[in-house]
Amino acid sequence: MNAKPDVQSPAVSVIMPVLDEERHLRGAVQAILAQEYAGEMEVVIALGPSTDRTDEIAAELVRETAGTSKRVHTVPNPTGRTPAALNAAIKASRHPVVVRVDGHGMLSPDYIATAVRLLDETGAQNVGGIMHAEGENAWEHAVAAAMTSKIGVGNAAFHTGGAAGPAETVYLGVFRRAALEQQGGYNVEFIRAQDWELNFRIREAGGLIWFSPELRVSYRPRPSVRALAKQYKDYGRWRHVVARYHEGSINLRYLAPPTAVVAIAAGVVLGAVLTPWALLVPGGYLAAITAGSVPAGKGLSLKARLQIPVALATMHMCWGWGFLTSPKSLARKVIAARRPAVLDGANAA
Repeated sequence: MNAKPDVQSPAVSVIMPVLDEERHLRGAVQAILAQEYAGEMEVVIALGPSTDRTDEIAAELVRETAGTSKRVHTVPNPTGRTPAALNAAIKASRHPVVVRVDGHGMLSPDYIATAVRLLDETGAQNVGGIMHAEGENAWEHAVAAAMTSKIGVGNAAFHTGGAAGPAETVYLGVFRRAALEQQGGYNVEFIRAQDWELNFRIREAGGLIWFSPELRVSYRPRPSVRALAKQYKDYGRWRHVVARYHEGSINLRYLAPPTAVVAIAAGVVLGAVLTPWALLVPGGYLAAITAGSVPAGKGLSLKARLQIPVALATMHMCWGWGFLTSPKSLARKVIAARRPAVLDGANAA
């Protein structure tokens, strides 16, 4: 029997864009439904054109939760694009707090309760926390270790943790609906980095984005080298779009992977053509990621530890290549679709 919602806790809408998520969808939704939160809750799944059993599993979840205080329902997202899915889910939802979750993300049991408390305590428009990568086999354990180590992702707080405080952007996010509606939702031209762009507009309008290590989402890494390579190539490609969209947003951490790609490529070519001394550059890189994988792999199986350098190299090289090959035409298209931040009455005055 379902407990009655606590009238003191604001009602929450959880929005979830999904595409080909049959492996993790049920677990992700169950983690939402099991939240230690007394307020009313709904889950809105935006269904892309999946080729697996995602739609079937979503339909089962709708049937299983019908008539409960934590009801699941779905909306179509024929484009399959994440920002369009998020906007469709926001439009179909109705509660004052909006929680973004991905189809392969598992919320910690007190995630929503903690996020609602932080919204109240900080006055932020959006709060988010740590993307804690966790694998289910040796390869995914290796990727998770790479994604949570500083040699893999630098000092990114939402990967490695850090002190609570104002942030440029956060992983996923728990929003005040008013902030989302004020800014008109996500910019659909940002196929990736749509979180950063929306948070940029919220900050331009005077809103606060808040990071807290209290918030934790377990993330399931990509299941193969090829999938990881595509993911990180897209990350690099869109990070360059962001840099062109907002001058001054780039820093040394973002420039390290493309610099490494250029240096390693030059080392290989010069080593083959001019002098073998040039091979010290790619050799030094391989030595560095191999050494760095030792502390990152602590506690893992031998098979997983041996794959960490592969994961690190895939992440670095593909991110860097994506950054270097990101076309200016893509940035021009995105810049043309720029949405100015919408100020509320108080800020506009």
